[in-house]
Amino acid sequence: MHFLVTGHTGFKGAWLSLILASRGHDVSGIALDPLPGGVFERAQVTEVLRDDLRIDIRDAQALKDAVTGVGADVVLHLAAQPLVRESYRIPRETYETNAMGTYNVLEAIAATPQTQADVIITTDKVYRNVGQLEGYVESDSLGGDDPYSASKAMADILTQSWVKSFPGVPTAIARAGNVIGGGDVSKDRLVVDLVNGFASGEPVHIRMPDAVRPWQHVLDCLSGYLSVADALLAGEGTGAWNFGPDPGDAHTVRELADTGTAWWGDGAAWVDDSGDHPHEAALLTLDPTKAQTAFGWRNAVPFPASLEWTLQWEKAVRGGADARQATLDQINAFISLTADAPWLGRF
Repeated sequence: MHFLVTGHTGFKGAWLSLILASRGHDVSGIALDPLPGGVFERAQVTEVLRDDLRIDIRDAQALKDAVTGVGADVVLHLAAQPLVRESYRIPRETYETNAMGTYNVLEAIAATPQTQADVIITTDKVYRNVGQLEGYVESDSLGGDDPYSASKAMADILTQSWVKSFPGVPTAIARAGNVIGGGDVSKDRLVVDLVNGFASGEPVHIRMPDAVRPWQHVLDCLSGYLSVADALLAGEGTGAWNFGPDPGDAHTVRELADTGTAWWGDGAAWVDDSGDHPHEAALLTLDPTKAQTAFGWRNAVPFPASLEWTLQWEKAVRGGADARQATLDQINAFISLTADAPWLGRF
């Protein structure tokens, strides 16, 4: 089977490309250039790709030409401006990429007769955050107070509207929580900041230590994306789906930072930098019951292990280990944990 991953040069996209290639599939990608030092570059992901295309998804015609030229069986749309704090700096680019870029992807897919299914990736932050303690479910209202959250809610609503207005390729929306794993180099992400600080011996400044987030390992998140793609290929799975830990398994930033510093050792430390920062939600959890019931999906890597896997990858690769092999080792370990997972049957 041939998969097209938009955003394949990013953190999740690179891991997803390696998963699919390791399962024997053809993988193509459309994205901007990768950030230096990330998993795409370190693991030399370009070597496993059929097509490695550098296209801005805001360029509708170039994107359409590329998608129809690739002619993939399944499209997984991950390309985005993915950072909350960056969205305050470049709001126009964030809206154009996340909202209209998604429109361009949907339009290109509609012009590609080979495509049998597509999964549009949004985020847990599409929900109108009212500070509720229980996890948000797929039928809850969408919204967004910052440009990133609003732009992804726009993309989500746009996709829902597209599916109803222009029925064609079976389409699903995946909303995932805060994803961690080796090889992420994005700015202003907690685990990235922790690892960089730990490695340099500098205390890490943390903005919101009491904020609650649905942390999950990147492989758990991506297995959710593949489970819904599998359902679409089987004639089911349309609509929106949450993928994250159970609401009772969400943890504070403080817990993650303390766990990470204890594991890393070597004088690792963090300091509270609460103060005047751009708005970010203090409480956010998802309810993944719908996906658990429909697909038999659930997180396989518990919270402490997901952080340990992340730090193990970083320590090993920074110490000279082969990044491709380190990534494949974790993929294989994850598959052994999920050997009975329904999505593995097709993939």
